[in-house]
Amino acid sequence: MSGPEKQAREWRIGVAGLGVVGCGLIKWLLERPDFAPNGDRVRLVGVTARDRDKARGIDLSGVQWFDHPVELAASPDIDLFVELIGGSEGVARAAVTAALKTGKPVVTANKALIAAHGLELASLAERHGVSLQFEAAVMGGTPAVKLLREGLVGDDVGSIAGILNGTCNFILTEMERTERPFATVLAEAQRLGYAEADPTTDVGGFDAAHKIVVLAALAFGGAPNFAAAEIQGIDQVELIDIRLARDLGFRIKLIAEASGSSKGATVRVAPALVPLTHPLAQAGGALNALFLEGQRVGRLYLQGAGAGAGPTAAAVAADIADVIGCGRRPVFGRPAATLQPLPMLERGQKIDKAFLRVMVRDEPGTIAAISEALAKAGVSIDSFLQRSVEDSGHVPIVLITHPATETAIADAVEHIAALPAVIERPRAIRVARI
Repeated sequence: MSGPEKQAREWRIGVAGLGVVGCGLIKWLLERPDFAPNGDRVRLVGVTARDRDKARGIDLSGVQWFDHPVELAASPDIDLFVELIGGSEGVARAAVTAALKTGKPVVTANKALIAAHGLELASLAERHGVSLQFEAAVMGGTPAVKLLREGLVGDDVGSIAGILNGTCNFILTEMERTERPFATVLAEAQRLGYAEADPTTDVGGFDAAHKIVVLAALAFGGAPNFAAAEIQGIDQVELIDIRLARDLGFRIKLIAEASGSSKGATVRVAPALVPLTHPLAQAGGALNALFLEGQRVGRLYLQGAGAGAGPTAAAVAADIADVIGCGRRPVFGRPAATLQPLPMLERGQKIDKAFLRVMVRDEPGTIAAISEALAKAGVSIDSFLQRSVEDSGHVPIVLITHPATETAIADAVEHIAALPAVIERPRAIRVARI
């Protein structure tokens, strides 16, 4: 006998901080008030920021303005407080503390706050029986926090290491790519919005340190201990260092790493040489990337956008959904009663590039015949390679197609296989879209 159906609830949300992430989140909340997976709805009822009159491109009509974040956090008119102000002290800390003390769950993107005062705030949240969520504090929309806090609870993590600051990664990538010195590339990063007017927090390694301290606490079951982190930034990395490292087969990256167990941890942020073939060396631009080593699951790798309105707002929204769902998510993300079978593409309609290997006799006109067979199937060539094989009389021809349907690729294989010069059925392998 089933129990009574749960009545949908409306959650009243207050948002402190209307920068790019705050505005991105509010746009999402206004467009999708029913995004929560358990059927509840959200309603933005209050906001606060330093400048009330600043143009932000969002409709805040009908939303109450609060002059101080603490006033918003403690208001009886909200059920959930979102802190997007930043900084480990001052109004951000005071507002989060006020919300927790009044029994409101908190969602924050503030890594400095969690790294410096995580234990204090966690104790306060537990004492009042409410959630404190901070997925967006590390790696933006890439779910590193959720992976450690939920996905790996059945394992013992031994080490974590990665690239956790997009500004530094952009600067080092551009220094190598363009052969320009640190100061020049930093100025460009500031013009493009990757670096602040005062870039010390980023290039000094402190932002990455805040993040790795939070991850270390989750990985090893301790409290964040920012004071114990060893921190070195990239401001002393010179162009000659990058050149010499590359000549030796390495790339310089700002690596944040932690190793240890429940007994303790070593946490460090510093420039390091990474082999050119390593995935961390391949994560360029403003990307973030992270390796986690579990005793049972082995090595896991995450890569994604570490900042920006879209990814970070998405992580904040996911935390809001977790709070609303009380941590109990439906099996497939939505109530089963609302689900329909997922439509699948008809076979032959999926579009990908393909690798085609064709073994042919070394005869005139063969390449032209293959091109004609491909054209007959509606497939065009992206790249082409021909290798000679001594004394065999056989030649492997390898080509990558432009994106085409599975049906078109299959037709092309049939047309090519029928050519007189082809000595075995062509080999077709899909090119993965990764």
